[in-house]
Amino acid sequence: MAFTHQLRVRYSECDAQAIVFNANWFLYFDVVMTEFWRDRLGGYDRLRTEHGVEMVVAETGARFRGAGRFDDLIDFSAEITRVGESSTRAEIKATRGADLLVEGFLEYVFVDAESWRPTPIPDRAREALAMD
Repeated sequence: MAFTHQLRVRYSECDAQAIVFNANWFLYFDVVMTEFWRDRLGGYDRLRTEHGVEMVVAETGARFRGAGRFDDLIDFSAEITRVGESSTRAEIKATRGADLLVEGFLEYVFVDAESWRPTPIPDRAREALAMD
């Protein structure tokens, strides 16, 4: 089951053509994943404080299918599509009504909060990821 979150496009997020500036989609992805962790684990900071790990983005990408505009309500769905030993992949879709605007992904690597070296995904985080 995908996690969903809705955002409204603000004027400052638009470019000279009055559409969402392409780089801002990655900002939106980050907001959606922050809310994902709040929903699933009580917040991203719990990874560090309770499990001694951080997550870093190893790779990201997007395919632009349409344009978001000022004041649009955009629905995001995030789905965990792969969980490895120390990494995971989230795929995100952004829609306005029936229109697909953007498809993207984020590859995360879990790292030890002290050494910043890859580390296995903690059991509690793995359980939260398995809810999809």
